[in-house]
Amino acid sequence: MASISLHTNHSLPSLLHTRTPKPTFSHNFSLLSKSSQSQFHGLKLSSSSHLSIPSPASGKTAIVAKVTEGTQAPPFTLKDQNGKPVSLSKFKGKPVIVYFYPADETPGCTKQACAFRDSYEKFKKAGAEVIGISGDDAASHKAFAEKYKLPFTLLSDEGNKIRKEWGVPSDLFGALPGRQTYVLDKNGVCRLIYNNQFQPEKHIDETLKFLKSA
Repeated sequence: MASISLHTNHSLPSLLHTRTPKPTFSHNFSLLSKSSQSQFHGLKLSSSSHLSIPSPASGKTAIVAKVTEGTQAPPFTLKDQNGKPVSLSKFKGKPVIVYFYPADETPGCTKQACAFRDSYEKFKKAGAEVIGISGDDAASHKAFAEKYKLPFTLLSDEGNKIRKEWGVPSDLFGALPGRQTYVLDKNGVCRLIYNNQFQPEKHIDETLKFLKSA
């Protein structure tokens, strides 16, 4: 019987020793995750803390906190939901809650507006006025206010000029205008800044808590 001998060709690579390379992740990913957490989970800004957001498109970091606690709020005149011009100076002599929100009729903004509505009498008892600002036009504000029976002023910041002057941050990737609340004292000086993109009702809770402690 003929013998059969097997010869191993050592010049061929062994498939048993071939490994699929593991994917690698940039260290910047973890930094971005931390940044997103600080942006979205109830960040309070003060005069000593500026919120910086990296821009994915440019790779640059922008300082967006222009209004800080202890600084005078920039003046403005904007049209309300009835098309009438309203100036911030009109409310001097009483605390003013100025809240910037992304847009009328979006789920989060509707919850926030209705929460301000439901607590409006508490703000009035504290002697404070509430003003909501977004880039929607007066007609959109009017329909929004009538639909949800909003008792406070909504101002139209078309082109987001005032939003930029105040330094209101966008959401993390700049896709939407951000949500930020400012509490001004009777002299127009900013005393509290509250930012929370995903929990709009918290703006009311934090603002009322501050007014009661002031």
